[in-house]
Amino acid sequence: MSVWHGAQARRRTAVALAAVALTVSLTACGGTDDDGKSGADPSSSAPAAEKSKGEDQGKDDGPTVPDTSKTLATINGSNGLQLVIHTAARDDGGFLTVTGTIKNTSSSGQSVPIQWNGSETQVRQTGRSLAGMTLVDKAEKKRYYVLRDTDGYPLTTTGISRVDGKGNESFFAQFPAPPSSTSQVDLQLPLMPTATIEIS
Repeated sequence: MSVWHGAQARRRTAVALAAVALTVSLTACGGTDDDGKSGADPSSSAPAAEKSKGEDQGKDDGPTVPDTSKTLATINGSNGLQLVIHTAARDDGGFLTVTGTIKNTSSSGQSVPIQWNGSETQVRQTGRSLAGMTLVDKAEKKRYYVLRDTDGYPLTTTGISRVDGKGNESFFAQFPAPPSSTSQVDLQLPLMPTATIEIS
């Protein structure tokens, strides 16, 4: 009888030790509650979430919007379309980005000339764009074309085929940057007069 009681006591001790070990391990790992949520202190993750939110607010993932407070040149076309060039800025990596606004000064809608696409077969196949825009560095006697990506798409605003009456559309076009000694270039777009713009 004493042997049976001793075995029972040993079993109870082993079960108790196993329960304690399990409790300790769950506490150390954080565990989960009945809803499957982490057992970690919610207040400990709050600062990290706030930091992440703050970092995201600092990023600008939206489309490039030109700084319309500046005007480098205004180019008037014969059909009521007007190009207002706002910036021509050098970027990191040896690029020059031109931004501006296409305005329709007439009261009726105007189609954007298909010649603005450029005459190259590759860019014509990518749809409506401003790939026909070029920059001429008269000092260096060089002409710069809109850059293309690896698939042949021009690095410029695409899809503008029409501008509503009194409407406007923002645009950008990216080119190889002229030498740092060049401060002015002539901007040319088919069917529009040439305009000289300052590089910032």
